Amino acid sequence: MAQGSGGGFGRRSLLQGTAAGSAALALPVLSCAAPSQARGGRPSADWGVQVGDVTTSSGLVWVRSNRPARMVVQTAATESFRNARTWRGPVIGAGTDFTGVTSLHGLPPGEQVHYRVLLADPDDPRRTGEPVSGTFRTAPAHRREDVRFHWSGDLAGQGWGINPDRGGYRIYEEMRRRNPDFFLCSGDNIYADNPITEKVTLPDGRIWRNVTTEEKAKVAETLAEFRGAFRYNLLDDNLRRFNAQVPTITQWDDHEVHNNWYPGQLLDDDRYTEKDADVLSARSLRAFSEYFPIRTLRPDEGGRVYRVVHHGPLLDVFVLDMRRYRNANSPGRQTDDQQGILGAEQLRWLKRELSRSQAVWKVIASDMPLGLVVPDGKTNFEAVAQGDPGAPLGRELQLAELLRHIKHARITGTVWLTTDVHYTSAQHYAPERAAFKDFEPFWEFVSGPLNAGGFQALKLDGTFGPTQPFIKAPDRANTSPAETPQNFGEIDIDGGSGELTVRLRQEGGEVLFSKVLQPGRVGQ
Repeated sequence: MAQGSGGGFGRRSLLQGTAAGSAALALPVLSCAAPSQARGGRPSADWGVQVGDVTTSSGLVWVRSNRPARMVVQTAATESFRNARTWRGPVIGAGTDFTGVTSLHGLPPGEQVHYRVLLADPDDPRRTGEPVSGTFRTAPAHRREDVRFHWSGDLAGQGWGINPDRGGYRIYEEMRRRNPDFFLCSGDNIYADNPITEKVTLPDGRIWRNVTTEEKAKVAETLAEFRGAFRYNLLDDNLRRFNAQVPTITQWDDHEVHNNWYPGQLLDDDRYTEKDADVLSARSLRAFSEYFPIRTLRPDEGGRVYRVVHHGPLLDVFVLDMRRYRNANSPGRQTDDQQGILGAEQLRWLKRELSRSQAVWKVIASDMPLGLVVPDGKTNFEAVAQGDPGAPLGRELQLAELLRHIKHARITGTVWLTTDVHYTSAQHYAPERAAFKDFEPFWEFVSGPLNAGGFQALKLDGTFGPTQPFIKAPDRANTSPAETPQNFGEIDIDGGSGELTVRLRQEGGEVLFSKVLQPGRVGQ
């Protein structure tokens, strides 16, 4: 187990010390009224706080106000906030749905940082609301410090929303208690195309009850509706507590917009008035950038989801965007495919950054699996694989190019993590079993969903020689979280040996599968 080392502030003491901070997050029932209706009082941060894209010396702090306000962040080494450093953030208002981000820099590496966010009246800085507090740990500067993180995805999918009878999104509380250094969300943070109704009848006659909002009562089309979909999840107490303690690295996938969408698509869905996927995705990306602290989505960074987050000498996380630059879903039998699922520019970026990385481990955060055959209708395919076990075709050509580059550039320590398919599994890829052989063996691990329907296992495509030493999936489609335990993955990197241990966990804490990987190997 990874241990904290900054000033003696380890995982155990953090868990004991967060009781006071958690009390500050015991929020009242949130109003969905427009912020303009709440101008009478002081600004308040009822939606909690978040920290994102943390490195050895920096991080981004997020908050949402109930009215226009100046965002102010204070950081300190202890909960007393003695000798606190003050960061003057932006004035936040309706243009960003009353959300704001403040960039912290010059932080000490490998240390626990306590922070609190104050919201001040823009016209009277003395009028401030109650501060909302949190804590996070910066990435270590030294290799001998351990690293732990979790990953999963798929939240509020298939109509399974915040169920007060189950305690809401309780998997977040389970992950919080394990106190990872950060959480990698592999996409489908919202289901913009899945309305949330008040109740659903389960196959055994039980009733699943949902917290509902006006925006989540229909599919998201307008910017206001996309904003409401992202805001919906923050009604959950567990998620707000988690956000206050665990930094995030967040990516997106299809359900931030619509199931299986791609650029240029016109939706064949009667629920929609606006059927242009490009219009919908632009609105969703704007809301996504407002509701998550992501460095490359700031205007001065070009508005990219894909990026690399450096987490000290042991780990770099390469966050992919397999949605915004892909070609149209098709049978995937092209013999030449320069655009593929990443687009040519993103592929060049990934090859370049992998080659530059000096980290022991290079985690490639993929919002879609590689060798699992994910269909889109009767003839088209949604991910990389298309069911033909022969030589690479279609989007597989781009993956082959990347795997060849990793081999010939002698890039060590690559591990692929994904979610998407609503079950958990482990795939090992090896050239001796493959039709395409110019690559080194590697692992891909799948874990999810967080709070969504469970689905049956998909077939493997033999092009890159996968085997599946572990899989756990329901035997029917869309099993509710009340019927099928939800899943998350856990990575521990040992600072002494450099070993990376993967654990596939299910809700309740059980370890379903584990694998120890050795550092310094090409591919893996």
